[in-house]
Amino acid sequence: MIGVGSGGDALGGRPFGAVRERRAQDVEGGVIEGQVPEPVQQRGAMLADRVVELAGGTFARPRRHLVCDTGVMAAGRHPETGTGQLADLDLTGLPRVTVDGKRIGAPIARPGAVIGVGLNYAAHAAESGLPVPERPIIFFKHPNTVVGPDDDVLIPPGAQRVDWDVELRVVIGRRASYLASDAEAADCIAGYVLSHDVSGREHQLEHSGPQWSLGKSCPTFNPVGPWLVPAAAVQANDIRLASWVNDEVRQDSSTADMVFGPAELVRRLSQYMVLEPGDLITTGTPEGVALSGRFPYLQAGDLMRLSGGELLGEQRQRLVQA
Repeated sequence: MIGVGSGGDALGGRPFGAVRERRAQDVEGGVIEGQVPEPVQQRGAMLADRVVELAGGTFARPRRHLVCDTGVMAAGRHPETGTGQLADLDLTGLPRVTVDGKRIGAPIARPGAVIGVGLNYAAHAAESGLPVPERPIIFFKHPNTVVGPDDDVLIPPGAQRVDWDVELRVVIGRRASYLASDAEAADCIAGYVLSHDVSGREHQLEHSGPQWSLGKSCPTFNPVGPWLVPAAAVQANDIRLASWVNDEVRQDSSTADMVFGPAELVRRLSQYMVLEPGDLITTGTPEGVALSGRFPYLQAGDLMRLSGGELLGEQRQRLVQA
């Protein structure tokens, strides 16, 4: 398995919240917008038990897609460096990267769109007191909610009902429009990442009317990573997803409970919008959220842990009052 991701130090040792105003010049996840602050973050590939540095910020997916510092690209070769597919590269001689003490950025840090799917696990729909949907329930998260897998999550001022959602996320690798089959849709998936779809339930259910986006788009409400796993290495219908709050289990389920699978979601969405390389689709969360009434909502000082197993890795976040 080859996972890809990127990271660097904590931008001069300052906490993440202290540099959010510099977002336009951030290099989180290897995406450079404007002048790059010092120090420049390293970009690497995870090979077995080590991380190696990739020169030029180029990441690749075997056989079909490239992932680079501007997102996921169409098949072929990197337009600037001419680099081929990762499967064709000899990475054994690349330098080992020490990640201890360094901040890990999101592997896809500047997606064009972040599309959410609600109530896509049968047991989660049941705990919410709602029927299993006949069609996918779609909402949007602002792309600038994406942060690294271990960054702090900010509780909005006055919010009392901040909730957790561990999720499998689809990364689009090829433009998708009016797809005719799930097989064609699967061919448009570059890979998968672990995602935390943080939700502000007051904003979602009381302020948003018939749609949910206001409760999904607060700053830091989307930790992503730690790495991207190529689609060829993933059996998306049987991935264990779990979450903990202060080391107490909240969610422990499998994507086998998913109502609409990743390929079907891509096909259905392509009938209503054009999906571009680098777009993210969050595929819903299993049962075990605070909205169920079984657990308290998140508070400042809480520690979150989310897991996608050895395949997708783990995230850890501290809840901080904004």
